[in-house]
Amino acid sequence: MERVAVIGLGNIAIRHRRNLKCLYPDSTLYAMSASGRIPDESVENCDQVVSDVQMLIDAGVQLVIVASPAPFHARHAIPFIKAGIPVLIEKPIAASSEDAQAIADAVNQYQTPAGVGYCLRYLPSSRRIRELLRSGTIGHLYNVFIETGQYLPDWRPAKDFRESVSANAHLGGGALLELSHELDYCQWLLGALDVRHAILRSSDELSLSVEDSADIISMTQHQAVVNIHLDFLQRKARRKCRITGSQGALDWDLIRNEVTLSSADGGCEIIYSEPEWDKNLMYLNMLKAFIQQITDPQTEPENLASVEDAVKTVRLIEQIKQVAD
Repeated sequence: MERVAVIGLGNIAIRHRRNLKCLYPDSTLYAMSASGRIPDESVENCDQVVSDVQMLIDAGVQLVIVASPAPFHARHAIPFIKAGIPVLIEKPIAASSEDAQAIADAVNQYQTPAGVGYCLRYLPSSRRIRELLRSGTIGHLYNVFIETGQYLPDWRPAKDFRESVSANAHLGGGALLELSHELDYCQWLLGALDVRHAILRSSDELSLSVEDSADIISMTQHQAVVNIHLDFLQRKARRKCRITGSQGALDWDLIRNEVTLSSADGGCEIIYSEPEWDKNLMYLNMLKAFIQQITDPQTEPENLASVEDAVKTVRLIEQIKQVAD
């Protein structure tokens, strides 16, 4: 890769630029803000700042990461897809199913490599969970309990949380879109969900115009009941999943990168634990997998979230909103 680009100047774009420079230190790295504005301040890990997508296409970039707010993903990604330039799109793929489908249609028409940045699939404990479920370790699944919460003002302490993407509907904010990692990995592990009931709330604590908490009850195709809770409210970050079955249960702590197996005979064993594992490796490994897809189109990386997967997640979010109280 001699010429690469990242669209967006937020925190996730900063991470992607740093990782691209780590993988390709001699490459020319282009940056572009979501609006096309040229920033007054310098942009870290960037060789040139441009003001529009066409400049990147004319420069012959070989890989683009779209890390702008979700409502801009289609307008930023589709021109590259049409030009045959591989695109890795940050999650969620779009803020609406119409935009998500437009991206999918372009990928299908032009056969350009594209992926979506659901990096939790590259957390080692997530792959361990998937192996255990595939092998039937805990038997027939009965219930799944997913809980994720973190206090929004603590996400980026240097910035007013009310001005963040997470807090603003026009930028693709709200707990469902911002915390859609859980919706992605749930369907990745368990298959399609059928939403039965949902409650979306905006508390007085944050006074946002978008939901700051979501509670969802759904069913898998095999009739396991899945409860999902997402929020911007918990002062101590929490990210856990419990899966119960006929032969035991799995407790997955995503923050600690740890999996515990409770067996039918009452035993309890930590079967994977690596809390000090560098979480940036999720992003690096995801990027490496996408580059492998570019260089070897016949091999589809198992863990990389496809555009098709990501469209299903956006449609799931819309289904949740339709049934919500």
